[in-house]
Amino acid sequence: MMMSNNNSIAELIEVTKVYPHSERDMAALNKVSFKANPGELVLLLGPSGSGKTTMLTILAGLLKPSSGEVTIFGHNVLEYSLTDLQKMRAKKMGFIFQTFYLLDSLKVLDNVMLVMRFAGIPKKEARKHAIECLERFGIEHLMNAYPSTLSQGEKQRVAVTRAIANGARLIIADEPTGSLATQQGVMIVEFLKESVKSDGLCVIIASHDERIATYADRVLQLHDGSLIVP
Repeated sequence: MMMSNNNSIAELIEVTKVYPHSERDMAALNKVSFKANPGELVLLLGPSGSGKTTMLTILAGLLKPSSGEVTIFGHNVLEYSLTDLQKMRAKKMGFIFQTFYLLDSLKVLDNVMLVMRFAGIPKKEARKHAIECLERFGIEHLMNAYPSTLSQGEKQRVAVTRAIANGARLIIADEPTGSLATQQGVMIVEFLKESVKSDGLCVIIASHDERIATYADRVLQLHDGSLIVP
């Protein structure tokens, strides 16, 4: 596998994604070029159907483009085997969603540990680091609680903690504040911004919430699959 000299974490070059349709093909992305760098929080703004989720899914290597080039951590995504892609996502990426995806059968601590166990981190080390991450976000008192007992804001704070726990260099967040009250959403974004500054992460947030723009290093807009730089 040939390594790119590009220092970016992820890059799209003239990427188009077309979904077949019975009447006519639908272009979710249209020749989008984008580069994500370490140490920045990037906001993708756009209404539902603008192509935000498709763009994030391609950036995560979960969806192949119809045309164009996708580079993740210096490699063309087509050069990764399926196993390599899975390992890369487990060890280098974190994901945050509007609907949390916590396992109700596991306590908060075990939910946070789970991603590290997938990444091959020994159980004792994973437990110690999970507690440290929960303390960092101020929710260590929830470690023995089950998700069903938590508020929406608490669930998302656990989900964010899980996303950073494996030492991820790239965090991809799809509408992370969509189900939260204003102050809860601000708390989530402030924590992500602090992580960008302190740990040199790259965080890409797709949202229609313009309040996040205050915290973003770059704000990009998607409109009908085309990327617009204000």
